[in-house]
Amino acid sequence: MRRSQRVLVRRKSFSQPAFWSSDAQSASTALFNGPMYDRERIANDFEGYIQSAFKDNGVVFSIMLARMALFTEARFAWRQFVNGQAKSLFTNEELGILERPWPGGTTGDLLGRMIQDADLAGNAYHTMVDDHGRFGASAAGPSRRIARMRPDWVSIILGSRSGNLRDLDTRPLGYLYAPPEAEKVLLLPNEVSHFSPIPDPEARFRGMSWLTPVLREIKADKAASKHKLKFFEQGATISTVVSLDKEITPEKFEAFVAKMRAQTEGVDNAYRTLYLGGGADVTLNGSSMKELDFKATQGAGETRIASAGGVHPVVVGLSEGLQGSSLNAGNFEAAIRFTADKTIRPLWRNASGSLERLLKPPPGKGVSLWYDDRDVAFLRDNSKDVAEIQAQQASTAKSLLDGGFTPESVIEFLDTGSLTVLKHSGLYSVQLQKPGAGELPPAPDPSPEEA
Repeated sequence: MRRSQRVLVRRKSFSQPAFWSSDAQSASTALFNGPMYDRERIANDFEGYIQSAFKDNGVVFSIMLARMALFTEARFAWRQFVNGQAKSLFTNEELGILERPWPGGTTGDLLGRMIQDADLAGNAYHTMVDDHGRFGASAAGPSRRIARMRPDWVSIILGSRSGNLRDLDTRPLGYLYAPPEAEKVLLLPNEVSHFSPIPDPEARFRGMSWLTPVLREIKADKAASKHKLKFFEQGATISTVVSLDKEITPEKFEAFVAKMRAQTEGVDNAYRTLYLGGGADVTLNGSSMKELDFKATQGAGETRIASAGGVHPVVVGLSEGLQGSSLNAGNFEAAIRFTADKTIRPLWRNASGSLERLLKPPPGKGVSLWYDDRDVAFLRDNSKDVAEIQAQQASTAKSLLDGGFTPESVIEFLDTGSLTVLKHSGLYSVQLQKPGAGELPPAPDPSPEEA
């Protein structure tokens, strides 16, 4: 068997259908010929989206860049739920792999790759590798790192015990990484971080790119940009009509056309004085870009593309977001909240759940991977809002402490917002004394002499 046809399957003990064998040859035969086998691949042309949209359209590039710039700012931490309430975030050594996912890489680099693949292919796949050639859960040691799997080289292996992949028991059995002319690797579901923010309605486990619904808008924007370019290439004039005498011979006509093109067409010849003779007459059907009103036609398309990407036009800096009252302080902050609450935070939640598969959560019930956005400058309120919030929190803390609640429970309440965490100390009043502790003893009865 050639190297490009081999499938690497590690020996593991787990409950799966019969074709999950430790023998590479039998596993390969079953995977590609078994009745319970199917694959889900990305629906679009990954390279086509890269070349035709990301690298060839300024609007798409700007929207994806804005999404990436915001998405890569988060960090990760563990979060524990107690009685349905989220506790404070905490970290441990296990999260070091996310801070340095590969040599020279950072959390931002990892998140940047994830959002870029998800934007273009609808899916982002990562797994663990080490210097000993081990993959997934087998990767260990200080050389362990996170490896990106190009999404168009990954297939989701589906299986069903009934043999009918439309049955409810159909589930992902693994991920087949099959780069061209290279060794294929089969990974278990718990060994792959699969990030797919937008589910594909035609698939059960695959994601969809947000670019797919706006392909026509992207094509229209590119066509409009090309039209503007042609305007300048043709001498910054529109539909020039030249009339000649009807008695001119074809030879003279061809010579006249060639000479006029050489002297008038192109940006370098724009606005030059035109000299005509021999009965030639020139008519211009429009002479300015204003008459074409490209701003209105392209601006609407840009907004629809930005809407599909979940980013407000003001944040990206598109034309329709830079006019009127859009840039007022209140409206700009509303645009930021719109982008953060609708798009960025849901993406962070999804990424946290996806990356948790590659990690070992610390002991304890209800512990899960979560994002930490406290250092994201984009999400910070202005200094006035921060001061007002802190003043309100300080006032709330003072009232609760004066009411006799313990300082630790007050801090936890301000952190979680749950009244159930408050614990009373049993002390009352501002002095926080025990009942009766502050009362003076009764005065002694006066002596007969004093009476």
